Amino acid sequence: MRATCCSTSMCGEGARRMRTLSYAQAIREAHAQLLAADPRVFLIGQGVWNPWYAGTSLQDLDKEFGKDRVIDSPVSENATTGAAIGAAITGMRPIVFHPRMDFMLLAVDPIMNQAANWSYLFAGQVSVPVVIRAVINRGGEQGAQHSQALQALFAHVPGLKVVMPATPYDAKGLLVAAVRDGNPVLYIDDRWLYDLQGDVPEGLYEVPIGSAALRRTGRDVTLVATSYMAAEAVKAAATLAQRGIDVELIDLRSIKPWDRNLVYSSVGKTGRLVIADAAWLSGGIAAEIAASVAGEMFHALKAPISRVCLPDVPAPTSAVLEQAYYVGAEDVVSAVEKVLVSSTRS
Repeated sequence: MRATCCSTSMCGEGARRMRTLSYAQAIREAHAQLLAADPRVFLIGQGVWNPWYAGTSLQDLDKEFGKDRVIDSPVSENATTGAAIGAAITGMRPIVFHPRMDFMLLAVDPIMNQAANWSYLFAGQVSVPVVIRAVINRGGEQGAQHSQALQALFAHVPGLKVVMPATPYDAKGLLVAAVRDGNPVLYIDDRWLYDLQGDVPEGLYEVPIGSAALRRTGRDVTLVATSYMAAEAVKAAATLAQRGIDVELIDLRSIKPWDRNLVYSSVGKTGRLVIADAAWLSGGIAAEIAASVAGEMFHALKAPISRVCLPDVPAPTSAVLEQAYYVGAEDVVSAVEKVLVSSTRS
């Protein structure tokens, strides 16, 4: 996918020279350039020296910047995250790495009780400029404890920002924006996207947090997608176009805050909405968007809102069952066609 123009903040001529990188390479380049540009930036987490944990997304950063700035921590998510939050409060710009989002639950107390609330407790006099990077490792028969997409849990908490890039361009630009934001930001990436190729500028640039990307314009149905499902939605939109169905595709990019204006504007045009999020159905991001659109744009809806999400059960371990469990482009195509059939107004 290619990102559309998004009011990107560029930093010099080099930022505009494009190359093709993978999603993982784009993340790695963002880390390297942030470490080089700002001595306050450091990286800490489990497996940051080891490709088994991070793929190529952190490859050889320890050799380039030293092991005192690229710190492979002991197996203690709570202590590692708490130390990073403490460093952020004293003026550093740490990036905490959690190679599996599931085990970040062991660090919920410093994230939700401390980082999210700190600035509010002190009337904005103290900020917590920490980035907490969490990787979703679904599939591959990893089972229920290694496969969870928990973005809704953290988006629920006031004081936290949550971003989920779906392209190499956004993977780099959103990480830069998160480190420079000045607030605690959860940066969630999906290993199923790591080999995705796309255009990425050479220099540092930011993709604004809270701004969605309009990937495709259309007149029939608004399709809002997050993270990996945004890539699947591109395939679905192409299939639907061959069947004469014109989808308007929005890649949400930021889960908290999310771009209400763009979503509402699109639904006002199409009158129909399908939301695709590779997390559980109940209480998820898709539910939040559906409720908000129903509350603000009910007059414009021509059909019930549809959600494409995981069933409300833990991920299976069997490869055969995984094929039935995970949603993809075919599920999005089916949902869009059902919404069109159920339309009550033309």
